Formats: sequence, structure tokens, C-alpha cells
Amino acid sequence: MNEVLVKAHERRFKKVFSYIDEHLNEPMSVDVLSRVANFSKFHFHRQFLGLTGVSVIAYIRMARLKRASYQMVFHKHVRVIDIAMDACFENPESFSRAFKQAFNQTPSQFRRKPKWTPWKDQFRFPEGTWRESMDVKIVEFVEIKIAKIEHRGAPERVNNTALKFIEWRKTSGLSPVNSSQTYGIAYDDPETTEPDNFRFDICGSVIKDISEDNTQGVVNGIIPAGRCAVVRHLGSHDRLGESAYYLYRDWLPGSGEELRDFPMLFHYLNLFPEVAEHELETDVYLPLS
Repeated sequence: MNEVLVKAHERRFKKVFSYIDEHLNEPMSVDVLSRVANFSKFHFHRQFLGLTGVSVIAYIRMARLKRASYQMVFHKHVRVIDIAMDACFENPESFSRAFKQAFNQTPSQFRRKPKWTPWKDQFRFPEGTWRESMDVKIVEFVEIKIAKIEHRGAPERVNNTALKFIEWRKTSGLSPVNSSQTYGIAYDDPETTEPDNFRFDICGSVIKDISEDNTQGVVNGIIPAGRCAVVRHLGSHDRLGESAYYLYRDWLPGSGEELRDFPMLFHYLNLFPEVAEHELETDVYLPLS
């Protein structure tokens, strides 16, 4: 198929995925989504199934369950019944059945001790080129003092490490999320690194060194100053790799720049589930020499 037509086709489906993310609280139908994509409703469902491997209804349900799972783990004060209603389930029983079927844990079990690996297996976004030209800027990054927790192990368990960092933030009060910056330092590519060897630091800016005598394992660190290429990623953190690969594969070879000996950085400008997934904004920094 002509590459231009393939790109146009993918852009139309990208609009559909964005629409779904933006309307998870509302009823959605194949008719509505086919109009969003500007495809015939008689063929849309088969096209969607061919691209994603699941039906439209199944995809929407999984997107709602994904948001619900984050709410249960990171918003423990919210009742399961309220999360179920927010996910457009008629009652908590139907929500619990769907959740258990998808993740092999009840909502309450997942809230107490989430098993992220089978959960992640349910959310493999449809592959496609999707890559479009992005606005890359070169900036001078200013040195930042940080408190960090070092995740070592399978990428699927990063959320468990994040929970420990959130606990430290709340109990110490030294890096409040509303007035501090939140970063991720990505030492390894999860697609090419053995799970046990994957390294990722979760960081919060601080104004002075912290006491490392804490039960969560949070330690002091520095993000050094230096030149960086930066691009803003909009949407799910699950797809941050697309922006990272754009910098490495598309922008860097023709830029004339050389890389600095420091890992890629993610600056999380807001966080899920405090904002809807489609509203997430993350600056992706590639350190340059």
C-alpha cells in the first residue's frame, strides 16, 4: 500500500484512540467511533479488529479497566463502587467479574497487592509507525538536586517502586508533588534489556540533601547540568518509547549532535490518574555533549 495512504489511515485511527481516551466516562458506540475516523460503519469494526486484535467494545472496556486499576492503587481513599461507576459498569459485581477475568485478581486483591506483569500483558497498544515530525528543541538543562528511588528489575514492577516513592513523599514532606518536579531516569530500553537487568530511577526535586535513613530506600542524587534535546510527549506513558525512539532514530542522525554520557530523562509535567491519560504531558530529554 502507498506509504502516504498508510500514514493517513493510521492518523485516522489515532484520532479514534484519542477519542476513546477522552470519553471513557461516556457511552460509546461503533457508529460514533466510525464517524470520528471517517470510515464506513459497515467496515469500521473489522478494520479496528484487524489493527488491534480485539473488538471495539473489548478495547473500550480494557481502557476503562486500566484507568480503574490505577485509581485503586494510587487513590486508595476512593471506594471500589465509585471506581466501578466511573468505569461505566452497572454495578460493583459486574465490575469485579470483568476485572477478575482480565487480571486474575479481584479489585480488592489488586488494591492490596497489585500484580503488574499480567496487567501489562493486557495493554499492548496496536503497533504501527505512528511517527510524525516532532518539535525538537535544544536547551540548557540546569542542575537539579533530587531524591530518588532506584528501581531494579522487570519494567512491569516500576509502579510498585513508584508506590514506595509516593509513600516517602507523603511521610517526609520533603518533595511534595504539587510544588516539586518529578523525573524518571531511564538507564535501559525495556524492549531490549533482560527484565532482571532493567534500571530506572524515580526522582523528585528537593532543595537540600535528605536523610537516607528511611524505610523506602530513597537516596540523594543529582541530575547534572548540560545541553539536551527535548521533545514534549502527549498522552499515555505506555507510549513514551515512541518519542524516545523518534529522538534516537529520526532526529539524532541528521542533527550533527553527539550524545553525552548520561541516560535519557523524563520530566513528568502531570501524572495519571490525577489527570486523564490523554492529558498527560511529559518532556523527554536526550543529553548532548
